[in-house]
Amino acid sequence: MAAHPQTSAGSAPRRVRHEEGSLSSRGGEAPALHYYATFPEAAPKAVVGLIHGYAEYGARYAHVADFWADRGIASVAIDLRGHGRSEGRRGFCVHFGDYLDDASQLEGLLQQRAPGAPAFLFGHSFGGLVAASLAIAKPTPWRGLLLTAPYLGLALKVPTLKRLAGVVASRLLPTLSLPSGIHGADLTRDAVRARAHDEDPLVFGTANARWFTEAQSAQSRAIANARSVTAPLSIVMGTHDRVADLSSVRVFFGAAASKDKNLDVRDGFFHEILNEPEWRGVAEGLAGWMLARS
Repeated sequence: MAAHPQTSAGSAPRRVRHEEGSLSSRGGEAPALHYYATFPEAAPKAVVGLIHGYAEYGARYAHVADFWADRGIASVAIDLRGHGRSEGRRGFCVHFGDYLDDASQLEGLLQQRAPGAPAFLFGHSFGGLVAASLAIAKPTPWRGLLLTAPYLGLALKVPTLKRLAGVVASRLLPTLSLPSGIHGADLTRDAVRARAHDEDPLVFGTANARWFTEAQSAQSRAIANARSVTAPLSIVMGTHDRVADLSSVRVFFGAAASKDKNLDVRDGFFHEILNEPEWRGVAEGLAGWMLARS
């Protein structure tokens, strides 16, 4: 793994430092990945690896990263293959394990950028599924697992015929992508952030056939193996989430073997918990949770 950092200039507070770069030396067999890191002025009290949701990218959480940096927490967000500024066909994977390979790069980045700091793993939506799956497969580096609206089941009811067509397309036309039908107003009650989502050129509005079936299989595996999650666990979920299924999250949470776990269900919240009008309160709660376990 070789990191090529580029310090970015911006309007963040002086006590926060940003860095962007690429991970390119993985034997030429995997796409180059982009990362976005944020550091507090002093040595970090903790560091969190951040995994974004499907069709978006890590820097969409820059406001959260800055907020956490103000509280002494560093963060490193990685763009999964086919997302954001990373290489790869948009939204496509051959196997779900491809995303676990990508997310595994976070461990090295966190050790390089914040050596000695307690490391946490955070994932939103599909990133929550990836993070949960990574914590099941490789639990040792993580002081705790934080998930917002984890995509452990689909809230939208897909007609049986359409679901079967997706299975066939995944096998015969795996690169096929169709409009997802999801817009910013489905994700947040904040009209400004909803419009920003729809106008963002790095956010795409399609869902890939192979990705969909691979994600479904990963959801089943994550729930079946939830008992393997032993690290402290914190999940935040909204009751009006139109993407992730709350009942599936409850099943996963109940099965997790973590002795220290918390499920925070926010009444009326949509899917993008950290883009809701009340996001600061959520971010504050997650920061306090990490610091208390550092």
